[in-house]
Amino acid sequence: MKHSSIPLFLVPLLLPLLLMCSSGDDDPFSLDDLGDGLKVLFIGNSLTGFNDLPALVRTVAEARDHDLAVRGVIKSNYSLEDHWYDGDARRAIQGAEWDVVVLQQGPSSLIENRIHLREWSERFDTLIREMGGRPALYMVWPEEARRTAFGAVSQSYTAAAEAVNGMLFPVGEAWRLAWQRDAGIDLYGPDRFHPSELGSVLAALVIHQQLFDDSPVGFPSVLQPSSTGLPTITLNEEDATTLQEAAAEANELFGRR
Repeated sequence: MKHSSIPLFLVPLLLPLLLMCSSGDDDPFSLDDLGDGLKVLFIGNSLTGFNDLPALVRTVAEARDHDLAVRGVIKSNYSLEDHWYDGDARRAIQGAEWDVVVLQQGPSSLIENRIHLREWSERFDTLIREMGGRPALYMVWPEEARRTAFGAVSQSYTAAAEAVNGMLFPVGEAWRLAWQRDAGIDLYGPDRFHPSELGSVLAALVIHQQLFDDSPVGFPSVLQPSSTGLPTITLNEEDATTLQEAAAEANELFGRR
């Protein structure tokens, strides 16, 4: 089966770190002029940064006429503990009135990593709540060689979201549901851990639905943002249906709002 090719805007983050990615704004370090719409801060590592997931989420939002401002503190190989002690994420949380702060680290499928994810989610939750926001956990996935660990990843992120009474973006579960519909759809990128373009688009659909209570089922296969500098998402009809249905089902079965 021929799958969608997403045009050149999707460049993997290969730099050691990316601070305060702006997803289309002129100053990547600015917290000014976030507007009056929903304000979302992403804190994570290259699983968030690859293909610029925050920009993709904003593309979907703009294509659906939702007002969304996004920023990201994204650093390769960082856990939430690393972000806490680094300090940039804490300063970003305190720098604006965020509605949602998205937390992400590695798969965290092992018991000790599950405990670590919950502990540092709770640490960030205290600060996020003090600033008037709500935390959200971005559930990722294991590397392809450890696909049997998908269930453990899901359990870890679900437990962390429940511990902080936060939102849960069940992207790992959406990947599994997409494969149930089309076993040949390739959601992994070349290193078989980071997401392909389709994997990141699926993540964006999951997150958009949770943020705006807007099911992606029936969205057009081409999603065009209104802002310059943001990507256009172009899918073939089969892939669009697969990703939309998988995102909606994952949110229904596993998501938290």
